[in-house]
Amino acid sequence: MGFVKIVKNTAYFKRFQVKFARRRQNKTDYYARQRLVTQDKNKYKTPKYRLVVRITNKDVICQIFAADLTHDVCMAAAYAHELPRYGLKHGLTNYAAAYCTGLLLARRVNKKYNLEYKGNTEVDGNDFNVEAEEGGKAPFKALLDVGLARTTTGARIFGALKGACDGGIDVPHKDRRFPGSKRGENKEWESDPETHRKYIFGGHVGDWMKAIAEDDDKKESVKQQFKKFQEAGIDAGKLEAMYAATHKAIRADPTKKRDGSELGYFKKRKAPKAANPTYPKKTWGLTRRSKQQVKATIRQKLTAKGVVPVKNMEA
Repeated sequence: MGFVKIVKNTAYFKRFQVKFARRRQNKTDYYARQRLVTQDKNKYKTPKYRLVVRITNKDVICQIFAADLTHDVCMAAAYAHELPRYGLKHGLTNYAAAYCTGLLLARRVNKKYNLEYKGNTEVDGNDFNVEAEEGGKAPFKALLDVGLARTTTGARIFGALKGACDGGIDVPHKDRRFPGSKRGENKEWESDPETHRKYIFGGHVGDWMKAIAEDDDKKESVKQQFKKFQEAGIDAGKLEAMYAATHKAIRADPTKKRDGSELGYFKKRKAPKAANPTYPKKTWGLTRRSKQQVKATIRQKLTAKGVVPVKNMEA
């Protein structure tokens, strides 16, 4: 029998494919991303926007992204650490703060694209969807991107969603995951606007403050958990007014600039930041120096160091 070349060896039949790096790091769900990004081919290069909500230990991040061929483009962004500019200085990661962050993003987007949609100015906890005006511009539409977060009932992600919708952005959704929603006797989802409104204005935080203040075993925990609230003189009865004032301030000016004395991430700034810092002028496009000029510069440097006497240098 002659020589037979084996083409289909063991390596040929191996079909294992390494997953993308961000999937291995549990940062991106590409199965969901593909469905959020893929645009209809008959819409050509029309961008498909996503409302990206991410919650960290110290911040709430709301951004509007559009996918390009090679990367994502951030169209607008709002962060919970910006809320102190609008009067909300404590509790920047709860449900009420997530609502304020989503509201801030929506007002910025409408101002950027000159859209006159006010959204829902009376926050009563009911579900709200912005409707397009006849003969005018359509509302800004974006799809909610929750990433790898759990979409449980009452999650803070839906607080940011509610704030964006009340701010005038069209985000397709249902009210079955808002706080207080549950299945009724006929196994259909029923919403609870009163409970939802309570969460938007921090009522659940106030209830917990009262509960642990009345419990003798937990009085020490209230001093630690709500220490900054107590130092600022904020109790359970003042929370609703504080959040209502924050909503009003956001609608008045959603693009308020950072104050010069505002501390950054590392909290190390001691003096106000200069409004217009002066930078050295660019030295591009200068004419080429002659050989005599170069030698003169070297002569000056050597003379200053005392290395070579000037009389021994050639002209």
